[in-house]
Amino acid sequence: MAAPNEIVPAQLLRLIGLPDAPVIVDLCTDEDFAAGPYLIPGSVRHPFRDVEGLKTRLAGRACILACQKGLKLSQGLAAWLRADGIDAQYLQGGMHGWRALDAAPRVPFGAIPEPVGGATLWVTRHRPKIDRIACPWLIRRFVDRDARFLFVAPSEVEGVAARFGATPFDIEGAFWSHQGDKCSFDTMLGAFGLATPALQRLAKVIRAADTNRHDLAPEAAGLLAISVGLSRQYRDDSRQLDAGLALYDALYRWARDGQGEGHDWPAERKA
Repeated sequence: MAAPNEIVPAQLLRLIGLPDAPVIVDLCTDEDFAAGPYLIPGSVRHPFRDVEGLKTRLAGRACILACQKGLKLSQGLAAWLRADGIDAQYLQGGMHGWRALDAAPRVPFGAIPEPVGGATLWVTRHRPKIDRIACPWLIRRFVDRDARFLFVAPSEVEGVAARFGATPFDIEGAFWSHQGDKCSFDTMLGAFGLATPALQRLAKVIRAADTNRHDLAPEAAGLLAISVGLSRQYRDDSRQLDAGLALYDALYRWARDGQGEGHDWPAERKA
């Protein structure tokens, strides 16, 4: 019988990418992590002995703890946190169990930019439309939930990046940008090891809308229309990003398990 505070890898996979997903905490020792420097998408590294620091970091949020094998480190700390009133679960089998799951994505730790002030810091052109909202959504949901984004004049992106240690994206000449006929979103999927079927399906729609190739995906015209509408609705780019996150949350659920659903009137009409 599974323990009441245990979650299996397949269950965790269904939670990753959702806006209300628990905080995933990687507790692997430095030695174990060095042997396999990959993260479960959206997870954070934290030393298992720093219990009070983790409680502060969680700020009362539910969490899922993963160590190398899902044994003493994660089970012990999950029990400790639960005793202190925090909703904590441990991952069955730990990182070994996650790696054994078919198609379970893993983010190369070396691909994540160095944090600035405790979180990754990114900079791009102001007045975002598609890629510059989709990429922050991907980062917040699958790489760094606390990531911060700066929107500045196109001419100032490189200077702001240099002065503040930010990572530029979706500008010409940057690594995190368009490559060939692919979008910045595609680049991030590849570099972060996130090419899951659902995210690839979503990437196709984003690419079609962002590069004016609506023949690639019929949903592209709708995404473009909503994106332009959001940009007209909000003068503040950060507020637009907040609204756009909800849009991509919905698109991700469609891409993951809703793309086969249609709609007609009357409701009983058969396709």
